[in-house]
Amino acid sequence: MSIDIENLKKRFEARYNRMPTGAVRAPGRVSLIGGATDYNDGFVLPIAIERETVAVFAVRDDRTVTLASLQREGLDASFDLDSEIVPEKPNWANYCRGVAAGLRGKGVKLVGMDILFESDVPLGGGLSSSASLEVAAGLAMLTACGETMGDYELARLCQKAEHEFANSPCGIMDQAIAVMARAGRALLLDCRDGSVKQIKFDDPNIVVLVADTQVKHSIAEGGYALRRAQCYAAARKLGIKMLRDADPALIAAAAREGKLKDKELMRARHVVGEIDRTLKAAEALETGDYAKFGELMVGSHVSLRDDYETSCEELDLIVDVSLRCDGAYGARMSGGGFGGCAIILADADKADAISQTVASRFAAKFGHPCPIFGTHAAGGASVVA
Repeated sequence: MSIDIENLKKRFEARYNRMPTGAVRAPGRVSLIGGATDYNDGFVLPIAIERETVAVFAVRDDRTVTLASLQREGLDASFDLDSEIVPEKPNWANYCRGVAAGLRGKGVKLVGMDILFESDVPLGGGLSSSASLEVAAGLAMLTACGETMGDYELARLCQKAEHEFANSPCGIMDQAIAVMARAGRALLLDCRDGSVKQIKFDDPNIVVLVADTQVKHSIAEGGYALRRAQCYAAARKLGIKMLRDADPALIAAAAREGKLKDKELMRARHVVGEIDRTLKAAEALETGDYAKFGELMVGSHVSLRDDYETSCEELDLIVDVSLRCDGAYGARMSGGGFGGCAIILADADKADAISQTVASRFAAKFGHPCPIFGTHAAGGASVVA
């Protein structure tokens, strides 16, 4: 899929009786590996996907910012730049309000503007539609007032907006990849210091299949916050700043000595193992060792399922079925879990057969479709007009 920007401009004109003066885009993402490591100061390895949020906009002659989305018709929003910017209804606009508040707090001289969004990043699918929206909003606001901001600074600002205006304690991965992605590259991000390494991932014979369960189990919201708290409690009891600072020997000793409660031990064991898997996966990707990379993906899913307990029946089925298909190297859940999407690393010439098999088995088991699309590593946010 791709968004027709010229058509979006016409939609803007029909709504606001004038043509937009600018357009920006920001992609969604999948995490190749590195589940629950970002908020533990660990390493993550995401790619931007070939799905994105596009924002077209025009400056106003007053101090009002209006927000509209073709995915949320009838839920337009606005706020006054000369007043305090606070969370309000509709909820989707709070991601943008938070970004505006953050930019203003950084001294950016924001201007009144109308912004119209369109996105083909599935909502609620664990593909970071929220980060895509935040980064597109931030880039549109900066572009409209003729200012710029460093990549990692913009990512941090968008993360803060999600924390404070959407009450979502997300890590930095989603916003960072939306801003810093490069086409044909995976991003190895150190979530402690913000340093990055672009890992070559441009083999045309390899594709990442994204399978959307189209479900989100009710445990998701509270489960995410609970696991984050368990990780931080485990780090405190181990006498370290974050679980990034632990190693297998420390975890084994804590298990022998009973320092951690059962759940804390499980969460710590996952995080420490996942950080190691992520670093090894980056090495495998650099050398084109897709078999090794696939093994590490499966190890990640098993750990997320058993020790982190964030998988579900739908995700497990996708992984199990895909691993029996010819041409599939590995599979794992991607995103926060409890539903959302799973990804499959596959030979491009076998992708259709794998997709058909997985979709068929999924529909037979759960009675509803599992949309699957292929993607390569896309570029990060950019000004397009």
